[in-house]
Amino acid sequence: MTKEPVDILIIGSGHAGGMAAKILTEKGISCLMLNAGPVVDVARDAKQEPAYALPFRGFKPPGRLAHVFQSNEFNANVWVDEEEVPYTFDPANPYNWVRVRLFGGRSLFWSRQSFRLSDYEFKAKSRDGFGEDWPINLADLAPYYSRAEEIFQVSGSTDGIPQYPDGNFIPDDIPWSSSMLRFQEAGKRVGIPVCRGRRAHGRDGLASSVNLLLPDAFATGKLEALENVVVRELTTDKQTGLANGAHFVDRLTRREMSVKARVVVLAAGTLESTRLLMNSKIANSSGVLGHYLMDQIYGVGVTCSVPEARGGKATAELMGGAGVVPRFRNITTKSDKFLRGYALNVTSHIGSLEPRNFAAYGAELQKKLDLYYGSAFYMTIMGEVLGRYENHVRINKDVVDAWGIPALHIETKYTDNEHNMARDAVDTCVAVAESSGFEVLSKNTEPNPPGYSIHEVGTCRMGNDPKHSVLNKWNQSHDIKNLFVVDGSGFTSAGWQNPTLTILALSMRASEYLAEQMRQKNV
Repeated sequence: MTKEPVDILIIGSGHAGGMAAKILTEKGISCLMLNAGPVVDVARDAKQEPAYALPFRGFKPPGRLAHVFQSNEFNANVWVDEEEVPYTFDPANPYNWVRVRLFGGRSLFWSRQSFRLSDYEFKAKSRDGFGEDWPINLADLAPYYSRAEEIFQVSGSTDGIPQYPDGNFIPDDIPWSSSMLRFQEAGKRVGIPVCRGRRAHGRDGLASSVNLLLPDAFATGKLEALENVVVRELTTDKQTGLANGAHFVDRLTRREMSVKARVVVLAAGTLESTRLLMNSKIANSSGVLGHYLMDQIYGVGVTCSVPEARGGKATAELMGGAGVVPRFRNITTKSDKFLRGYALNVTSHIGSLEPRNFAAYGAELQKKLDLYYGSAFYMTIMGEVLGRYENHVRINKDVVDAWGIPALHIETKYTDNEHNMARDAVDTCVAVAESSGFEVLSKNTEPNPPGYSIHEVGTCRMGNDPKHSVLNKWNQSHDIKNLFVVDGSGFTSAGWQNPTLTILALSMRASEYLAEQMRQKNV
């Protein structure tokens, strides 16, 4: 590496790192980006293989991806190998940590649901007394949300619901199917809104940093990116305490290297960023680094059948389409069973129902599947998990990855608040479905393990008080003024919303602030 310090070192190339690179380079600042995986060329790297030619016939290879429910033998090399980069947890409290080490990170694989947080999330403590308020509000972030929605081409409709903030949308005017309208009317009768979803369309079938953010950064001539390098630790100046670079290792050759930098922007993903700070033993005068791990509860839901669509009677007018029920609990009234709230993904589906929905076997089961084909109606939860100090991560020095870097131990579990929320969601779904005239086939009140949503946030939270937070309102370390952390680790609370749009907006806002601070020579 060059002996001259780079202006800004960016670690991570996903949505957070990509947005930082775009903003900073467009301000004329030179950046070096480190990424732990390779650049993917699908045309070059992918190949067609029949299932019978694979050792496990297309099923998940045992052991290596135990907690990646999306994995199978066809895509196994996309995900981080848990034997190569392990993490630990108490077997009684499992955690699903899904990681991608490719250029672009998990921005290559996400559902594209794009929601703004509302002041019901930003100022939640002020409403219910739990946890901490964010050091910012919706008005602070709204301009950056609008710009991110423009870049990512987010579709939606204007609903005028405070807990579901409107945005800069491509109009979604696709007609509702009659089954969705029935559910919408049933919800309205009990004060439950059913709205259009908000989805990032991106460009050319992709809504990733590799096609929407990084090309702009490279076009400035100010971005250099290194692939297949694993950062071991951040370094600091012994005299000033400021960050001054990083030690890293080539993933393939094991060659050890280092780089000097004037500013470090950490965007490796919630838990990897926190792991790196912990292994570097910096930015934790508050003692809260690693604490307040959050995500969202998933897996809870109800499966129904629309009777009029059975027996081959499903049509595009009757079935199809989807919507979102934004949070409606603890808005105008208070629940005595749980704090905060949940949203629902609602889907009307022309297709087959899963056999597990029927207590039948053999020929009888096949008759049921044929009869019910095309009549599926699903409701699934997106529920807020509260930020608790005891839900935390720490370094496990007894376990290291393939490059000798100590692994992360994750200790978290759901509480009565999450379980009561899940039961309320199922009871509500059943009531509204039956009011719509649907048949309830199955229901599940038990959430999937923490981490399943792949929306992990927190552990390096923002706040105004340096004694109770790691970052200030600009995603800047309280302890080290030239260290910024711009991914989901800075979240003060989780909300029910997919965090991606908020991560993009926060990274944009922090990067513009950083550029101005550098112009003024304050950083």
